[in-house]
Order: sequence, then structure tokens, then C-alpha cells
Amino acid sequence: MKLRHALLFVAASFLTGSVLPAFAQSKLDEKIDSNINDWVGTYKYLHEHPELSTEEKETSALVASQLRKFGYEVTDHFGVYQDGKAAYGVVAVLRNGPGPTLYIRTELDGLPVTENTGLPYASKVREKRPNGEVGVMHACGHDLHMTVLVGTAKMMEETKDQWSGTLVLIGQPAEETVGGAAAMLRAGLYTKFPKPDYVIALHDSAVLPAGTVGWHSGPMLAGADSVDITIRGYGGHGAMPNITKDPIVIGAELVMMLQTIVSRESDPLLPTVVTVGSFHAGTKHNIIPDEAHLQLTVRTMTPAQREKVLAEIKQMTDGIAQAAGIPAERAPIVEVASDNVPATINDPALTQRVAASLEKAIGPENVRPGVPIMASEDFSLFALQDPKPPISMFWLGATDPVKWKEAQEKGTRLPGPHSSEFAPLPEPAIRAGVKAMTTAATDLLHK
Repeated sequence: MKLRHALLFVAASFLTGSVLPAFAQSKLDEKIDSNINDWVGTYKYLHEHPELSTEEKETSALVASQLRKFGYEVTDHFGVYQDGKAAYGVVAVLRNGPGPTLYIRTELDGLPVTENTGLPYASKVREKRPNGEVGVMHACGHDLHMTVLVGTAKMMEETKDQWSGTLVLIGQPAEETVGGAAAMLRAGLYTKFPKPDYVIALHDSAVLPAGTVGWHSGPMLAGADSVDITIRGYGGHGAMPNITKDPIVIGAELVMMLQTIVSRESDPLLPTVVTVGSFHAGTKHNIIPDEAHLQLTVRTMTPAQREKVLAEIKQMTDGIAQAAGIPAERAPIVEVASDNVPATINDPALTQRVAASLEKAIGPENVRPGVPIMASEDFSLFALQDPKPPISMFWLGATDPVKWKEAQEKGTRLPGPHSSEFAPLPEPAIRAGVKAMTTAATDLLHK
């Protein structure tokens, strides 16, 4: 009798789904095990052959080819930049009955960084530029992101009996120059393809060990603005500053005053960065120039804070110039670049669902609190165009666990994204990424 009751309980559990998830996770582990060597090979190939933003011809072709092989409807060369140039965007659609539509996005481009990792598969790619030759490297982990997308695509195709809906995979070019998402949206991403109910993504992290993930609800990445300031004075002889209005002195005062926007004007609990990255003026020791040029990067986490900080930059610039006696007709010119990107704000409800999937996929012990950072990217734009879907991005640990532990205990340096020494540990990172993303996608597209 006890055996019969036990068998009936197991059967009922399968019907209600309480055992099926664990069973499905076990089968997913087996599938990942049988593919992991191929995926590591794909990762190493992508790492060794990076392409710069807007030039991702071979990279996009590789991703498109893989997705076609898995049975996806693939559109490549999708996207139009602001100057009318075609983009190398990839859109792959897998329809699997009624249900919601989920977008998963990866980036395709590398960075103008000369690799210094010493890896046997290190990039040796160099590209000629007007100002000289530059090295090219996947220094931000987009090779890892692409590999996880390819792996997830294969897993989702092979487990179609476990989900229902439409899966759309996005290979986005030009993330590093924040033009790729806008190019794809401009070309009609949400009108020419199924409209998304959710958009999710992942990004590697050097502060998490490979094999773990992290999530955070709300602001995840900062919004970024580029600001150009031209201070217009009256130049003259360096020996007679009294008959000039020196833009260098005004600019130097402005550099120092701008720091008070963060230290004295902003809420200490609200992350804000104002950095002067460039200051150019003059041509010779004894000549006071007519103009000085400053370039700023501004990072904020909310739209309201962005507007406040940009207004304070303008107010401070004008005020310092007026105090120096600059007349209205020579007032400073403050220009905010149009290609700004807003903060990436993870939708709370969607993020909670993704977080539950992450814990189911790789275990609660491997899911860490995600920490927002002041870096930025254009994933945020996917939430701003109709139908304005909720978005969520989670962190994927990329660092060798031994090196990560050493850094925690001894404070040793961990090279991170955009460093010439950034070297993710492929196998455990890919394994965790595919398992986490596949589980999140399956749960969002539940039957």
C-alpha cells in the first residue's frame, strides 16, 4: 500500500509540475554537457577575431549562420544608423505556438584595445585608422555574451515541448558606440517583427566569479551624456593678462567648481558622476588664447537627476564666465550630444521573475546581489519605444574563482571590462550563462 501511494504521489507531482522542473533542469544539464566543448570553441574563435563597432560583418555572419542552423527565421544586415549607413544587426525568430513574445539581446562589437592577456587565443587583430594602427579586442566580453546566446538558442529549440510563445534573438551591433540599438529600432525592429512582451539580456562581470550570476531590481547601469563646453574669452600676450579675458583660468575654475555638483548639490545616496575628460586650449607659452574647450562625461541613474545635473553644469559655466567679466555676446557655449543613452532600469516585476529562474537554474548559493555601476550602454533604449516593454539585465560572473577569492582576501587587482588584461574564464561562465538564460526564457514563455 505504501509503495502504491508513493507511486501515485510521484505521478500526481509530474502532472502538477512540482517534480518536472527538477527533471527538466537535469535534462538541460545533460544537453549543456554535450555541447560545452563546441561552445568554448565558438567563444575562443570570436575572441580571436573581434571586429569594431559598425564593422561586425564576419561576426554577424557567424551568429546568423548558427541561428539558421537551429531552425530560426533569420534576418541579417538589419538596422540603419543616423547617417543612413546600414548596420550588421541580426534578428532571429522562433515561433512555437501561442503565448508571449520574449526578446533576448546580445552585442556583437569589440573595442579598440590591444590585448595583453597572454592567452593562446588572444586577439592579434589590428586595424588602420587615420591617426595610426590600433589593436582590436573583445575587452568587454561580447564574445562571451554571443556564445551564451548561441547556446541558449540551441537549448530553446531542443526543448520546445517545455514552452510556448515566440522567441526573438537580437544580435546588436555598435553597442560600444551606443548606436546599434537605435539603428535597429530606427529600422522598425518592433514593427517588422513580433512585438516584445519582455526584453532580457546579460552582461559579464569581473567582480563575480565564473559560475555565478547577480541581479538587481531598478537602476542597473547609468545613463550617459557627453557635454562639450566652449569658453570664449579675449586672447592676447601672456605678459599682459590684464587686458585679456583668459579662458584657461575660467576653464580651470570651472573644472574645480563642477566637482561640487556631486559633492554639494546632489543627494549623497544618489549615484552621480561628472568627469572632465578633456581640456584643450592655447598653442604657445606666451599666448593667451581666445577659447578653451572642455569635454565632460556625465553619468546619472534617473531622468530627474540627469536634468538637474545638466542644468547645474550650464548654470555654473555661465555664472563663472559672468563673474570673470565675459560679456553676453561671448557667453560660453554648452552642447549636450544627441546620442546620449538613458539609465538601464530593470523592471522590478520582470526582474523578480528572472531572479527566481536564476536560483532555479544554478542554485541560490550561486546567485549574488547585483551591484549597479556607473558604466552605461544602450540596452535601455529597448524599453523606450512602443510598445515600451519591461526590460531586465543580469550579471554573469566571468572571473576565475581562484583569482576572485584572492582578490577578496588580499585585495589583488582584478582586470575588468575595457582592460587590455580582461580574460573571462570561458567554460564555467558559458555553462552558467546558458543554463540561467535558458531557464529564464523557458519560465517567461511557460505553457
